[in-house]
Amino acid sequence: MNTLSAKKISGESSYTGRFMKTSSRRIEKKIIYPDRDGKPMSDNTKQFRWIVKIKENLEQMFDGNPDVFVAGDLLWYPVEGDNRIRTAPDAMVAFGRPKGDRGSYRMWEEGGIAPQVVFEILSPGNRAGEMKKKFEFYDTYAVSEYYVYDPDRIRLSGWIRRNNVLNPVENMQGWISPLLKIRFELADDDLYIFGPDGNRFLSPLELRRLFQSEQKKSEAEYQRAERLAAKLRELGIEAD
Repeated sequence: MNTLSAKKISGESSYTGRFMKTSSRRIEKKIIYPDRDGKPMSDNTKQFRWIVKIKENLEQMFDGNPDVFVAGDLLWYPVEGDNRIRTAPDAMVAFGRPKGDRGSYRMWEEGGIAPQVVFEILSPGNRAGEMKKKFEFYDTYAVSEYYVYDPDRIRLSGWIRRNNVLNPVENMQGWISPLLKIRFELADDDLYIFGPDGNRFLSPLELRRLFQSEQKKSEAEYQRAERLAAKLRELGIEAD
């Protein structure tokens, strides 16, 4: 082999090596799973209020259980390696998963466990095609209970998984969620949700007002007890 041929072969070998390294880097390129999809959490105040109400009350319900994860408007990726298959439920509950902050819910990092309960709150901006895709997503990826509430029409729909398929609940009036144990009551003016303890789901503002009311009540009872103790002392009686 002459010197020119050797140099040519050496050059080709070097080029091939660089090409293989470049191709390898392309193949091993890390897939990014964005924490945001660019869509707003809600389209109006009514929808936002309901999303927050359901999410916050569910979180309070399971506050003492470290193995129940509750989230709102969190992107859910069910398939590792494909960041295009995703959705962000308005509220979701995953039993068997620890509490804690997450940028997104990646099922392969969550023991393969799908959120078992999902809520969607409708707004005028929701399209029938969009909701159909959401239903197909939840049906495909093993959601056990799926609830959709339209606050403008005061209309509630629900589906329960039976025989590995989401089937509609025929009557949502008074329906009790098998997993959450919450009860749904539809009235002329709105939907009311009651926890397992019988207490109604409240908005953050209603909770704040309730707290302030209880605080004032406790303070009034304390002052009453102090006045009674003072009168007893005047009579020479020491109150325990």
